[in-house]
Amino acid sequence: MRYDTKIAIVVRDDLATWQKLNVASFLAGGLVGTAPELAGEPYRDGSGRFYGPLVRQPILIFAASAAELTAMLQRAQQRGVRPHLYTKDLFATGNDMDNRAAVAAVATDALDLVGLGLHAERKEIDKITKGLKLHG
Repeated sequence: MRYDTKIAIVVRDDLATWQKLNVASFLAGGLVGTAPELAGEPYRDGSGRFYGPLVRQPILIFAASAAELTAMLQRAQQRGVRPHLYTKDLFATGNDMDNRAAVAAVATDALDLVGLGLHAERKEIDKITKGLKLHG
């Protein structure tokens, strides 16, 4: 099945593995939080036990440098796509309120981006992520 939309998460390539996984998890959660239709239906196994739903469509995970993340943020904003972001400062906070305060304290051009999450029409995501390689 081909979806009309695409989900992309871009993670900075110089992070520790635990940081990459943390960033990707937070961004995926944020995407589903603002677009509940991304959540699929609950699962049921052959014994009749139920499990929680997963995201309904594939999530492409890309790797990028700090400069590529900044350029990607600019492309998303120019195209009217609202990105989800994770900055380096968020590794030092411990809750959502402090996370938002850390982002609010920094101007757009000075954000130390370590991850971006996007959900939009396929062609928009393709143009925003052009040139990036899938995380390997």
